[in-house]
Amino acid sequence: MKITIVAVGKIKEKFFAQAIDEYKKRLSRYCNVEIVEVPDEKAPESMSEKQEEKVKLVEGERILKNIKEGFIVALAIEGKQLASEELAKLIEEKKTGGVSHITFIIGGSLGLSKEVLERADMLLSFSKMTFPHMLMRVILLEQIYRAHKISAGEPYHK
Repeated sequence: MKITIVAVGKIKEKFFAQAIDEYKKRLSRYCNVEIVEVPDEKAPESMSEKQEEKVKLVEGERILKNIKEGFIVALAIEGKQLASEELAKLIEEKKTGGVSHITFIIGGSLGLSKEVLERADMLLSFSKMTFPHMLMRVILLEQIYRAHKISAGEPYHK
């Protein structure tokens, strides 16, 4: 199975990059992982609602250009929350159902455009809390790794 993470912005902090590399290495036993970074749109500190929508629209267009076939999951605060076991079951069901590619989308600091949300097959929420989008890559990779460990029946700390 191929897992693609399409994410807005570049990782700047070395410790996030190291954690991402570690989980990609661990996941290489189970699947092929690719991370596609799309540029974030430069925006002033305080913006009107219209300006925010414009930023999300531009970032959304960049995201949509990088979405191919397969099952599309957008990370959104209003999405469905799953336990780790449920995520494992979802990935396993997609795999056994003939889906060979899952794409996860992580938006920028303002979130995702309505066009991206509408394109997604599923909206997934990790919490009602807001997380930095750079940290979200690490959390997502860890949960994908955990899901594969669960599906394989291998031990993993709880």
